[in-house]
Amino acid sequence: MKITATAVSLTVDDVAASAGFLTTHFGFREAMAADGFASLERADAPGVIFLRRGIEVLPEGFRDQRAAGVIVAFTVDDLVAEYERLKGAGVEISMELREEPWGERLFQVTDPNGVIIQLVDWVVTADADSE
Repeated sequence: MKITATAVSLTVDDVAASAGFLTTHFGFREAMAADGFASLERADAPGVIFLRRGIEVLPEGFRDQRAAGVIVAFTVDDLVAEYERLKGAGVEISMELREEPWGERLFQVTDPNGVIIQLVDWVVTADADSE
C-alpha cells in the first residue's frame, strides 16, 4: 500500500462555518465543496474534510453524530506568535497557552461547531540538547 494523501473528516452542523474558520485563521484553502461537504488543504498539513451531520455519505449509524472528543493538532514553528496573531484577530482562546511536564507547549481554540484546534510546539531542554 502506498498512501498518497491524508485527511481527517469531521461531522459538523454548519460546514461553511468550520471551513471558513480554517481558511480565515489557519491558511487552508477550499479544494472542493458541495452542499454539506467541504475539503480543505494546505501544502504542509493533512487535509481537513467537513461533512454536514445527517449527510448520506456517512454510514447510517453515524449520520447524526457530531465530531466530539477530537482535537485537531498542528505543530507550529512559533507558538507564541500564533497565539498573539489569533488573539489579535479576535479568535477566542479556549485553553490558554501552557506547558505540560513532558515538554509540550500548547493552546487551543474552538471553531464555531465546537471542533477543538490545538497549536503545539516542543520545549527543548538542556538534556535534549546534549544528546
